[in-house]
Amino acid sequence: MKGKERKWVWLMLLLVALLAACQQADPSVDEVNESAEEIVTAVTTVVAEEERSSYLNPDLSIEERVDDLLGRMTLAEKIGQMTLVEKGSIVEQDITDLYIGALLSGGGGSPRVNEPDNWLEMVNGYQAYALETPLQIPLLYGIDAVHGHSNVRGAVLFPHNIGLGAAGNAELVREIGRVTAIETAATGIYWNYAPAVSIPQDIRWGRTYEGYSEDTALVTELSRAYLEGLQGDDLTAVDTIVATPKHFVGDGGTVWGTSNTGDYEIDQGDTQLDEAALREIHLPPYTAAIEAGARSIMVSYSSWNGTKMHEHKYLITDVLKGEMGFDGFVVSDWEAINQVDPNYYEAVVSAINAGIDMNMVPYNYKLFIEALTAAVENGDVSQERIDDAVRRILTVKFELGLFERPLADDSLLETVGSEAHRELARQAVRESVVLLDHDGETLPIGADVQTIFVGGEAADDIGLQSGGWSIEWQGRPGNITEGTTILEGIEAAASPDTRVQFNRFGNFERLTDDNGNPLTADVGILVIGEQPYAEGQGDSNNLNLSEADLLAVERMRGSSNKLVVIVLSGRPLIITELLPLADAVIAAWLPGTEGQGVADVIFGEYEFSGRLAYTWPRNMAQLPFDFANLPAVGCDAPLFPFGYGLTPNDSTPELPEC
Repeated sequence: MKGKERKWVWLMLLLVALLAACQQADPSVDEVNESAEEIVTAVTTVVAEEERSSYLNPDLSIEERVDDLLGRMTLAEKIGQMTLVEKGSIVEQDITDLYIGALLSGGGGSPRVNEPDNWLEMVNGYQAYALETPLQIPLLYGIDAVHGHSNVRGAVLFPHNIGLGAAGNAELVREIGRVTAIETAATGIYWNYAPAVSIPQDIRWGRTYEGYSEDTALVTELSRAYLEGLQGDDLTAVDTIVATPKHFVGDGGTVWGTSNTGDYEIDQGDTQLDEAALREIHLPPYTAAIEAGARSIMVSYSSWNGTKMHEHKYLITDVLKGEMGFDGFVVSDWEAINQVDPNYYEAVVSAINAGIDMNMVPYNYKLFIEALTAAVENGDVSQERIDDAVRRILTVKFELGLFERPLADDSLLETVGSEAHRELARQAVRESVVLLDHDGETLPIGADVQTIFVGGEAADDIGLQSGGWSIEWQGRPGNITEGTTILEGIEAAASPDTRVQFNRFGNFERLTDDNGNPLTADVGILVIGEQPYAEGQGDSNNLNLSEADLLAVERMRGSSNKLVVIVLSGRPLIITELLPLADAVIAAWLPGTEGQGVADVIFGEYEFSGRLAYTWPRNMAQLPFDFANLPAVGCDAPLFPFGYGLTPNDSTPELPEC
């Protein structure tokens, strides 16, 4: 006899015995009825607690707990679990009334006061509403912590993935994942929409910097390491979080001019490849991620040969869940289901039947709930499909230990932006920097240098050196968070006897020496590059340096004996006009908050070790590259090949005059 059955029998025997005792004492009928009611209430309470405790019992297997919980849920509760809402649009009571299963902060979706403790308080506040539901299923809260916990003021911001690809150090990337998990978990968030495992094939794409490399093998190695860092060895630990490899599949292969989203040109466009090429180029990082224990995967806005990924049942259900054995849950991108069909009901039916388990519906969540409810009632979406989706979601929540600790504590808050974490980011910066061009003698800058001119607005701007997805979705110029600018790093690294002068325009014409003559710097350092952007707003068919940047180069060339140009960008830019004017050119990508890592290498504290993870074009006409037929030499060859990078002892190889 099972334990639960024995308890039922024992309780019923107890009830009979007590009733008999009451009758022998010859009480009144009312007293007997009152006693019976009390006993029945007690029995019912015990049984209810016994049944309720099954899915709340951590000693049971996760499969048993999910089975028990799923069996108790109504259709409304199940569809609530499939609904992911942006925190800025949620009516808090709807979390309880509609059984909402997940919330997120979109880019810039911070609490009113953007500090780590306010984030923790905010997330716990939303969680409290979820715990008021009958089954008390905790929320899963998600965020794009794509280069550190990048929405939170005071958190450390690492180099964007394009820089980590140039560093090529898997163990470093694993540690970055570990630190990102710790700082994210510190604010009560246990779900990260990262890593991007995109393999950008056209650098005109505005999301190029989110990809580690154009090379499949390098992306596979580094993204797996990052995932392992985020998730650690035990997802129930307070300092581990769920990773989300994205965007399944082929988002880096879209073709210029195929996007139908606003004024985007390539982002969310169409990847036009046969299946063999799709599998060879874009699928391997997902295989590695699943082997490493990925628990959620985000689907791409893009299409494959004209079919939107969010309705691609073959790739999501047959390949990802079936052939590849992915048993976590699949989440949509931001309102991406809306792009599947102009009829919203049909879009929901197509996407859910294709295998989307959770819909990121930031605003119109009630419309989604109504549509999916109607689809089930109409027989257009089966109950089995709903149960499969919810089972996957609940499994991850149990794996995270959310039922045991739904409310996060403040034990990790002191780690956010800690000195140890900033030192790791500084290491990442210096390993990511690539020396592109050098005369063989300018670097490293020695202690005997008397005067250094530093120019360019990007030299003293945390926002510009961090790029998009930094505090805000698109990022913005300005000292948006704590950190060290490149200028501050230079000032700290220079000899105490060296005079460092800064002008954001690179204009030092008014400076004079002790004799009143125009002052000439021993070394000029100019920081130029792109303004911040994210996603399709960064799509660009013009990667040339701006007129303002070129003017600053000319100014500083005239006022410096030696000129070092540092390029900040989310992709290779066209720099052929720059090379004849500079003695050294450095690609520093988007280094994040620890700008002193750049100074570490230009002053010789550490060697340049970065190598290009992307082929560098000579001109715009070369884009997109035909990698299968890329010339190695001559004017049709790229300016710098994949894997290129100099050390200070090197001089730039002779380039053809084109």
